[in-house]
Amino acid sequence: MTTPTNGQLSASFRDPSGFLFSRNGILYRQVNRAYAEDYARLMDSGLYEKLVKANLLIPHVETDQAPAETAASPQEEAAFKVIQPECVSFISYPYEWSFSQLKDAALATLSIHKRALKLGMSLKDASAYNIQFVRGRAMLIDTLSFEIYKEGEPWTAYRQFCQHFLAPLALMSYRDVRLSQLLRVYIDGVPLDLASELLPFKTKMNFGLLTHVHIHAGTQKRYSDKAVELRKGVMSLQAMIGLIESLESTVKKLTWTPADTEWGAYYDATNYSDSAFDHKKHLVREWAAEKKPKLVWDLGGNTGVFSREAALSGAFTVSFDIDPAAVEQNYQVVKKNKEQNLLPLVLDLTNPSPAIGWDHAERDSFGQRGPADMALALAVIHHLAISNNVPLPQLARFFAARAKWLVIEFVPKSDSQVKRLLSSRRDIFPTYTREGFEAAFLQQFNIHKAESVRDSERVLYLMETR
Repeated sequence: MTTPTNGQLSASFRDPSGFLFSRNGILYRQVNRAYAEDYARLMDSGLYEKLVKANLLIPHVETDQAPAETAASPQEEAAFKVIQPECVSFISYPYEWSFSQLKDAALATLSIHKRALKLGMSLKDASAYNIQFVRGRAMLIDTLSFEIYKEGEPWTAYRQFCQHFLAPLALMSYRDVRLSQLLRVYIDGVPLDLASELLPFKTKMNFGLLTHVHIHAGTQKRYSDKAVELRKGVMSLQAMIGLIESLESTVKKLTWTPADTEWGAYYDATNYSDSAFDHKKHLVREWAAEKKPKLVWDLGGNTGVFSREAALSGAFTVSFDIDPAAVEQNYQVVKKNKEQNLLPLVLDLTNPSPAIGWDHAERDSFGQRGPADMALALAVIHHLAISNNVPLPQLARFFAARAKWLVIEFVPKSDSQVKRLLSSRRDIFPTYTREGFEAAFLQQFNIHKAESVRDSERVLYLMETR
């Protein structure tokens, strides 16, 4: 979501309970009077404190800031409180997550709801966009997602949970992990009738998927033109807990094991010697420590080897890669080592996440979430320039718009990896030389350093945007 210096955030207009706004570059959340009773219960019941302590909800502080003004209504009259939530280092979206990231986000959502029910509240929203990865963990960032529980009422967010989490996870597990990209097309979650059609017949033998996807899809279709109130007042608290536990069990049983892919096992087949590999790691670590970036983007991070070198500088590092298997492996290392300043994400640099939603403003594009202080572009230039025919001047402009500092690796045609790319096509890249590369990038950058990578013909550059 776009964060203006001042004003309401573009992704925060749908909820009558309140909205996010920015003032002098600081993020605030306005709590409207319509939400006053629910907010008071959240804070007084101890639920807020328990969720924050469990690292399931981002903390906030109440402020004496004046409410925001919008064209829609006089906010001074609507405002109950203004709170300042902890700032998230990087906003990511579910179509950029690996399988296990989406699964962990689903389980975090269900855990939050169960804890809320014990203290007389219910999670009224189950949007995947309300979850972000903070300090390596899936956490709820929407403080206003709770409401006072009313005995007998069904879970209002049940359908949303199934569409945002269960359906895409099932498709990723049983069909193809790349079907997570359906979430990029369907911003309100994968339609259950579509998921039901795409899932194999054997999933109807799975009680959880039969109930929560297939039968749920049929029920939606059957009652699509009828009042929702038909089912109100029929779900006891015990039944609600049973529903949550059933969803939890179904999600936990869904698995995906990354198969060998071209990039998932990239470092096992690299043409680097150990000496070259260590030298490249040393340069990345040294240059990041020298420039002390707060935010680093590793554009082509694979399993995160060099992302971690940059993160040693203290920078929050987002490790992007096109391969879901590599990103999955990267995230598993984050979890195992409890790494708090590294976020692996799935991203195709040739078709990056666009701005989507109402007026193209609800979810920011990849570019809108920058620029970073430093970007790494290691072993990617030849794929973009040769495999995807992107001219070097365009690549220079692309990287210059993404970061102040750029650590980029030039891989010459004499390199075995480039030879492999050219083995099945005609060489139509006469300017793809070190001289041509430097000439193109000097239009956008000042070159501070150029180091030949030991035992290779590759060159690592440190550049600063002009």
